[in-house]
Amino acid sequence: MNYHLSDLPERDAKPREKGCTMAMDKGLSIREVEDFIEVAGEYVDLVKLGWATSYVVPNLKRKLEVYRAAGLPVYFGGTLFEAFIIRNQFDEYRRLLDDFGMNIAEVSDGSIELNHDQKCEYIRQLATQVTVLSEVGSKDDQKIIPPYKWISLMQAELDAGSWKVIGEAREGGTVGLFRSTGEVRSGLVEEILTKIPFEKIIWEAPQKEQQVWFIKLLGANVNLGNIAPNEVIPLETIRLGIRGDTFMDFLNLEKIKK
Repeated sequence: MNYHLSDLPERDAKPREKGCTMAMDKGLSIREVEDFIEVAGEYVDLVKLGWATSYVVPNLKRKLEVYRAAGLPVYFGGTLFEAFIIRNQFDEYRRLLDDFGMNIAEVSDGSIELNHDQKCEYIRQLATQVTVLSEVGSKDDQKIIPPYKWISLMQAELDAGSWKVIGEAREGGTVGLFRSTGEVRSGLVEEILTKIPFEKIIWEAPQKEQQVWFIKLLGANVNLGNIAPNEVIPLETIRLGIRGDTFMDFLNLEKIKK
């Protein structure tokens, strides 16, 4: 940090099990990646190459090398996994991970109908090869999953070998965990947390108001995902209580007044 401020919440050190920030790269150039790392790399724990952008982005191997040289774990979005699965190309997907030296894979079913037992089997197989993140929730804003089902799906995927489960929201934050307005389905989140440890969940929360809500609920070390590269620094200030939205949340006013 550039100077000292007392009475800030303690952030876990990397590599973090909680307090992770997952940034979404939706097609940054190599130069943009380098600038992003220079400014915000210290505060990023995971980088997702959004949906299947890795299929069309130029200089993919070079981009991956830049992220890895900075010590930032990077992975392909879950939609790419789904694109391979619906085409019956799971073995080709596994070879793709090896070909590009990927250490993380995301397993999701937000765009396709996938038997959950089969999804868990994909998780089990991939977990022998890489670290698995699995996503729960649909990209269809008309598909409402009841809380008990979220819990059972998340637990089954953790049991199958997922390192963490991701709560779906898409890059806009208007489905899954959220209403079409972006409002958090607070009852859903709070019920999930009665059964699933908060450190095992990455909540997709691309909108500032959503990030603030989760930080107020679970503190500075909540896992948040789908963060735009230019929003990583603003998010870190929210985590630390040095932005208006959480300015008073972490202060010990009695201690300061003494």
